[in-house]
Amino acid sequence: MRDRPVIVFFAGFVFGLVFLAVLLWQTGMLRTISASAAPGRPRESRIQPAETADRAPQGLPDRPLRQGRLIIPVQGVRAEDLRGDFNEMRGGHRHEAIDIMAARGTPVLAADEGTVMKLFLSKPGGLTVYQFDDSQTFCYYYAHLDRYAAGLKEGARLGKGEVLGYVGSTGNASPDAPHLHFAIFKLGPERRWWEGTPIDPYGLLGGAPGR
Repeated sequence: MRDRPVIVFFAGFVFGLVFLAVLLWQTGMLRTISASAAPGRPRESRIQPAETADRAPQGLPDRPLRQGRLIIPVQGVRAEDLRGDFNEMRGGHRHEAIDIMAARGTPVLAADEGTVMKLFLSKPGGLTVYQFDDSQTFCYYYAHLDRYAAGLKEGARLGKGEVLGYVGSTGNASPDAPHLHFAIFKLGPERRWWEGTPIDPYGLLGGAPGR
């Protein structure tokens, strides 16, 4: 009988330890302690998704588009050969580009330095190239190409004046009138290669007012 208090105390102590362990396990504290104590086990990241959201890639500071920055993107074509047809209606919508007429196979040149973001084949544009400038502010669009330059691929960097393809009439262009459909648009914050605010290339390429 004299041992009974000792037994009761010991049983109460064990019960208390078990109760505390269950409580810690339910709150997750025991799992956290055991995980941090386990040798060689990587600690779980506590960064929340909001802190790791994707951000649009940042390029160099924007350089405004001014006359003289760009070159005419078709070899041998002069400024006086250009025609301002940006606002002409084509199939019920504004053209929002200029057509640079040239013989089939004439080299098409990068109008500015930048990166090939997309090589695309479409029904209206045929073989096309989308190029971002270095600041990723502007996109240059080259369409109706007969073929691409050898080795051209997405992600390739182009120097100003580098050949990227050749004049053709792929897409909805007339086979009898090969030309380069050249467009410029200012990219939105998402930097999507397929959309932006159109900019008239005519004056930027040295086109004379009234032509």
